[in-house]
Amino acid sequence: MIWLSTSTLVRLRDQLRARGQRPSVVSPMDATSPEASELAIVTAEYGPLCDAMYLMMSADGDVSGEEREVLKGALRNLSNDEIRSVQIEAMLDAAKQKIAANGRDALFHEIMDTLHGDTARAEVTFVLAAAIAFADNAVADEENELLNTFAEGMGISEARANELLDSVEQDLGPQQPSGS
Repeated sequence: MIWLSTSTLVRLRDQLRARGQRPSVVSPMDATSPEASELAIVTAEYGPLCDAMYLMMSADGDVSGEEREVLKGALRNLSNDEIRSVQIEAMLDAAKQKIAANGRDALFHEIMDTLHGDTARAEVTFVLAAAIAFADNAVADEENELLNTFAEGMGISEARANELLDSVEQDLGPQQPSGS
């Protein structure tokens, strides 16, 4: 069983939540607009990560505001603030629709197929799923089970999973006040 360090996840969650709270501009989209083209590009790059985080968010049947903020922060962090809220919401809606149409297992297998052979993206996805699991200050049994299933499906050993979570804790380190 993978051990989730509370202190590691608290710091990661707080950092990602702060990034997710940033306001963004929402613009209307239509199928022929430049925004639609941008969304297609963003979805190709970040869609599987968003899908995995949405699976984790919805694992316990309750998608909280904190989880949404951490997800937004994660995607903004990964994209260097290039992804807008409207794009994130569109990807979340798409994940929700995939689950409604085909079920959670089908989305899980789609994510695994997409990440197959891409160790770096699989490991990032695993760490972000862990951050989402702890976004609301508690890891539900369903979330812990899904995190272990993610690790297994992505070929991440228990030792490597713990190493990844430990490295996040080291990377985050003690938070320094601004201007230090």
